[in-house]
Amino acid sequence: MRDLDDTDRKILRLLLEDARRPYADIAERVDLSPPAVSDRVDRLHDLGVIERFTVDIDRSALRDGVQVLVTLRTAPDAVTEIRAALAALDGVEHVFETADGRVLASMAAPDGEVRNYLAGALDLDAVEGLTVDLLADAEWTPALGDATIGIDCVQCGNTVTGEGVLAEVGGTQRAFCCESCEAAFRERYEELEQGA
Repeated sequence: MRDLDDTDRKILRLLLEDARRPYADIAERVDLSPPAVSDRVDRLHDLGVIERFTVDIDRSALRDGVQVLVTLRTAPDAVTEIRAALAALDGVEHVFETADGRVLASMAAPDGEVRNYLAGALDLDAVEGLTVDLLADAEWTPALGDATIGIDCVQCGNTVTGEGVLAEVGGTQRAFCCESCEAAFRERYEELEQGA
């Protein structure tokens, strides 16, 4: 399995600018054929580098509540549950978990009703502190830099490097750090499949 090269990074940057950009346009800019661009995008999707194609909405052009940044301090055992509940809530754009266990979310909340809005979706008894800041402006600019693939082996958890293996097991593309991990995973998968 090869790592990201400069052409992959150029394709990703072009898709970050406009995810609806035609492959023919991308191909012209990276000096490849449209089918070659399609193959690279499919590979990046299979690797999990590209999760989905989505729309970036300018909330300032819509009237759907007040843009706020919510910071929640939670009990340590409730962080995952609170983060998942926030991510599923309508109007939430981004959810972050900090190393010290806080959960932050940028969202459009009904005017003056943030606490009540959150109470309908979260267990506020698990929230030890709640701060709401009114956002004046927000901008999302994902950076790619000279990123390399940082995928973990599904068998052992080690980082998959350029010597790794990408293989289909059970109808799903999976990444392995080496051929022995792939073989061990396949063996375990087949045993579990036979026992089911």
